Amino acid sequence: MSRLVAKICLLGEFSVGKTSLVRRFVEGIFDERYLSTLGVKISRHTLQIDQTDIDLIIWDTAGGEKLDQIVQNYYRGAAGALLVCDVTRPDTLPALREYATAFHQASPDTPLVIAANKIDLTNQRRIDDEEIASFAATLKAAWHATSARTGQGVSEAFQSLGQQIRQQRRRV
Repeated sequence: MSRLVAKICLLGEFSVGKTSLVRRFVEGIFDERYLSTLGVKISRHTLQIDQTDIDLIIWDTAGGEKLDQIVQNYYRGAAGALLVCDVTRPDTLPALREYATAFHQASPDTPLVIAANKIDLTNQRRIDDEEIASFAATLKAAWHATSARTGQGVSEAFQSLGQQIRQQRRRV
């Protein structure tokens, strides 16, 4: 079995659920209390894809970062990014374009996956699947509907990013 280590970044606006997605994926838990991430929090989790162990080093950023040199340093050396929007807040989807652009300046030609989060809030949903799919296509990104609260789609989003990273590393 082969092994690879990959740094990934979670990017998106404040309060879209980046930290909750990481906690659900890494620890299998969800906490209703909102605790804003200060700076960056780093977690680890190992994926098994085919015959490869992928050690993900997950950089969970605060969100709403200004596009300055410090942020570029967070992104540098990353193998991919999970871009997170909140389906109850329409402005959070187009905001991902700026994050993707800044991320690719520091880590060019790396895969992106969009996590359309909070899909469990069906009565409050303001972004539909077609809009997400259309936006994702403009970034050449896969996308997954996720809920950190229920766990729906969370593993699939990280697995998708891990699979793309693995494929990219095989081509290099």
